[in-house]
Parts: sequence; structure tokens; C-alpha cells
Amino acid sequence: MNLILLLLLGYLAGSVNFAIILLNLLGREDPRTQFSGNAGTTNVYRQAGKGWASVVLLLDAGRAVGLAALALYFLPISLVPWVGTALVTGNRFPCFHRFQGGKGVASFLGFTILIAPWGVVLSCLAWVAVYGMVRIPFIASFLMVLILGGATVWAGDPPTASIAGTAVTVLLIFFNHRRNIVTLLAEKQRKAG
Repeated sequence: MNLILLLLLGYLAGSVNFAIILLNLLGREDPRTQFSGNAGTTNVYRQAGKGWASVVLLLDAGRAVGLAALALYFLPISLVPWVGTALVTGNRFPCFHRFQGGKGVASFLGFTILIAPWGVVLSCLAWVAVYGMVRIPFIASFLMVLILGGATVWAGDPPTASIAGTAVTVLLIFFNHRRNIVTLLAEKQRKAG
């Protein structure tokens, strides 16, 4: 019963998209209609600057930390990653925002803070390093998500018990970036041809 309630809470919590709400309060365009069409931190940065992007990142991560704390308290560690999957699903397909939301990277980052803090630090350092080299946020996010996934599995007891829920979350985040991948490949093809 606890798992079902936390899955529902995770989905509903993820469905509150802070990027959409904040930009609306600031009188800015809906982030889903600008730049990459993503309702997340990167588009808030592009539309409103670093300060507001930091606010959205902190809100997304903070909500995820709270949800992870509840999951860790009420569930065995092997089931905790499934609550993270529900959170990322809500972030991507929010019932409060016409089922068009963000991609879930900040949510997964925040969710992992209590599970594997060392993984969060390592993933952030990797994001900065990769972004510094390629200047493409979603490529840096891919490495971040892989490290977060590995850290979540490693923190499981036993580690194999956390694989399924973590793998679904990682694959969902990668799936959420499919448009970015197609756009990048088309751009590279255009430049080559």
C-alpha cells in the first residue's frame, strides 16, 4: 500500500512544473514553445537567466529530495527507485500541464541526493566537464544520468534489487531526449553534406 501511495504522490509531485509556473509568473513565454521546447532548467536559463534557472533547479531537486526521504522511510531500498520513476514520469507527462513537461534530469538528480550523495557530486562534476568540452547540455546530462543510475544501483541492498526501477528511470530520461538527438544528428548531417 505504501508503494502505491508513494508512486501516486511521486507522479503528482512531478506534475507540478516549476519552469512553467515561474515563467508564467514572470510574464514570459511558455518554455514549451521556446528554444528546445523543454519545460526545464535549461530553457528557463535561456529565457530568464541564471538566477531564475537556479531557482527552478533548486525547486525541482528539493521536491525530489523530499520524495526520496519519504520513500526511504516507508519502503525497502529495492523499491525506492520506482518512486523516482514516478517522479520523472510526472515531470515528463504532467497532468497539470497538458501532459507536456520537462525531461526529468533535475528530478533524478534531486532524488539521488539522499540515496547516493557521492554519485550526485560525481555526476555534477562530470556534467561540468562534458559540457565544457562539447557545449551541448543534453550530452552532458546523459553522462550525469548514467552516473546517477549507477550510484543508485550501487547503493541498493543488495545492489541488484535496485536495477529494474533505476533502469526504467534512466531509459525514460534518455527517451525524453530523443528530439534533441534527432536534431543534433540532422544538424551534423547538414554540416557534413
